[in-house]
Amino acid sequence: MKATFEQLNETATGSFLYRRFRQPKFSAPYHFHPELELTLILEGHGRRMVGRHISSFEQGDLVLLGPNLPHTWLNDTSADPQEHGQAIVIQFKEHFTGGAFWDLPEMTAIQALLQKAQSGIWIKGKTRDWAVEKMIRGLSLPPFQKLLQLLEILHGIAVSDETEQIDFQFSHQIVSAVETDRFQRVYTYLIEHYREEISLATVAAMANLTPTSFCRFFKKITRKTFVDVLTELRIKYACQLLSTTLKPIADICFESGFGNLSYFNKEFKKSLGHSPLGYRKMRI
Repeated sequence: MKATFEQLNETATGSFLYRRFRQPKFSAPYHFHPELELTLILEGHGRRMVGRHISSFEQGDLVLLGPNLPHTWLNDTSADPQEHGQAIVIQFKEHFTGGAFWDLPEMTAIQALLQKAQSGIWIKGKTRDWAVEKMIRGLSLPPFQKLLQLLEILHGIAVSDETEQIDFQFSHQIVSAVETDRFQRVYTYLIEHYREEISLATVAAMANLTPTSFCRFFKKITRKTFVDVLTELRIKYACQLLSTTLKPIADICFESGFGNLSYFNKEFKKSLGHSPLGYRKMRI
């Protein structure tokens, strides 16, 4: 299964995309596109995946993603059925205002920001609050004012110290189009099926590699073994269930993809330093 491309369609009415959308759930596959993307979550919570990094997201989550950086937002399956997925998304090409414009000395900070965005940038604190207000207000602005506001938002993020690179190593680890395609294909499959039984032979065949070669390839990119990453995905999902539901521990174990309760307890404690029950008591 291959990560999906999304291509920004330029028209005579605009050089970038600035839109608000609402849908029952965030359901886009793990995908990438040549445009940069600034995404603000207005409603919904679940898991955000950028490069190889997986974390929780909730209302107010704001990230800047560089070109061709794989990403997706997925709602929790245990989420309130009344909760929707709602976001403001701004997509633009790196030189959407023209190459010479970016050579101006006033653009130096934004240029540096766009380079950092290759690893994904999480915007926090007062900077996020400021940017959120501007993005919401910007929806009703005419095109020229939208353009000026986008530059203002990017500059504000660029000079802020309230940002964090999401997956610094991702853009440095993958060195060829073949490796990029291979990793996206495998990782998409893991994201969609990690709660099921997955064999090393299956994912190795998907990557057109022998199991031994696949293990070397996977560790080169993720710096973790295939089993470590699969276990990490399952534990993160179990954490969400423990925090948001009162399901029995055994049910959460099997729903998260672990086939053995004692193994689940062992791996959970090794990862977080607490038993699943202890973790739940701290979170609820």
